[in-house]
Amino acid sequence: MLSIQSPRSVVMIRPHHFSPNADTAQDNSFQAKDASRTAEEISRAAYAEVTRAATQLVAAGVTVHLFEDETRDSPDSVFPNNWFSTHTGGHIALYPMFAPSRRKERRGDVIELLKQRYRVQDVIDYSGLEYDNVFLEGTGAMVLDHVERVAYAARSNRCNPVALERFCTHFNFEPIVFDAFDADGQPIYHTNVLMGIGSEICLIGLQTIKDEARRAEIVERLAAGGRRIVDLTHAQIAEFAGNAIELEGSAGKILAISARALRALTPAQRHELEQAVTVLPLEVPTIELAGGSVRCMIAGVHLSPRKLA
Repeated sequence: MLSIQSPRSVVMIRPHHFSPNADTAQDNSFQAKDASRTAEEISRAAYAEVTRAATQLVAAGVTVHLFEDETRDSPDSVFPNNWFSTHTGGHIALYPMFAPSRRKERRGDVIELLKQRYRVQDVIDYSGLEYDNVFLEGTGAMVLDHVERVAYAARSNRCNPVALERFCTHFNFEPIVFDAFDADGQPIYHTNVLMGIGSEICLIGLQTIKDEARRAEIVERLAAGGRRIVDLTHAQIAEFAGNAIELEGSAGKILAISARALRALTPAQRHELEQAVTVLPLEVPTIELAGGSVRCMIAGVHLSPRKLA
């Protein structure tokens, strides 16, 4: 049976020329530099990290559709969840991207494979909104509760309320919009950095939401959906502890999370997670230089598979 919240299949992109993207550094405070390695060494390390992560996911029973990116002009291509998403009922959405360099990440071959392997009814393309400077960067800008039909979204350059409203109308989600800030008071660029929703748990940095009434409303909505909250500190958010994704493996639900993020959690938090999922740590320190982690690397496939001959 197809899991509503936790996909069994994912799309990943293996970059051949990875580098942190200068176009996105202005509003992504999670990006970092590594002066100890050459650009070529960083690129090779990123390639190896994606390869290893995909292998671990396959070993856990997740179907991984791994695509290659051999171009040099799309440094963030390793994060495909920003430019498309898939939804039960056979729907795909394509999104308008804030940075011009990221618009090159959209690929017809990815969508064609999904049409071949899964039942796709329609593709709704919002990318034309880029010409109006209206942006909505997919399941980076939104964290979707597929069961309760709620789209949680932190305001940012990457999340325009007009585009969000249009998406929620098309896909039958209720938008819950809020302001979220890092420890230095800067707006957090993507919602999925501070929040990850699973079937039974939700990793969330409640400290990032300064509006107490809004914070309480979010806690209430998550509790109403049966989610137990694992509250993350600013320091844990900075270690990408919120940037995790629940998937369906061969032996049940797994939580794909970076090894760095897992090390940042307390024993009590780890125990809480282990009550609901099998935790799968992935070592992606080079990828994390770009300001994203495991969740950003994985585009879940919420489509019904076709019976192939």
